[in-house]
Amino acid sequence: MAPFEARMGGGANTSELVEPGERVTFGPDLVAQAEEQVRFIRENLKRARSRQKSYSDRRRRPLVFKEGDHVYLRVSPMKGVHRFGVKGKLAPRYVGPFKISEKCGPVAYRATTTPRGESMISFTCHNLRSARECREEEIDTSQVQIEPDLTYEADR
Repeated sequence: MAPFEARMGGGANTSELVEPGERVTFGPDLVAQAEEQVRFIRENLKRARSRQKSYSDRRRRPLVFKEGDHVYLRVSPMKGVHRFGVKGKLAPRYVGPFKISEKCGPVAYRATTTPRGESMISFTCHNLRSARECREEEIDTSQVQIEPDLTYEADR
């Protein structure tokens, strides 16, 4: 059913359907019928929204990291800026891995950006992705300097 038909209770009255001199009146019964249809449509939308939310909630999992975990940091790719000599779709979306040093809040973490733990930056868990396995000797982040707006440039 088209939205106009649902709201008005039928098709649109065009000049072909209405004879000259004929009037279309809206009585209380037509208004009540339209309100009932609007209520029915809102209930259906609410039911659909709830169903879709339950589907997406099943796939969600909480992002919780412990001290010592290794994570990748999501960075914002900028148009026209070459990252590591690569542009466009091939530019890395995540850099790292970084080691979580402490939990600052319910969704905030502090990570070390150097292997010796000198430099620390705070991140929210929404910008992090867990690293599966990571050995200390593999981490080399000396070339990456992360800006406060989560962009970076590689030293060459």
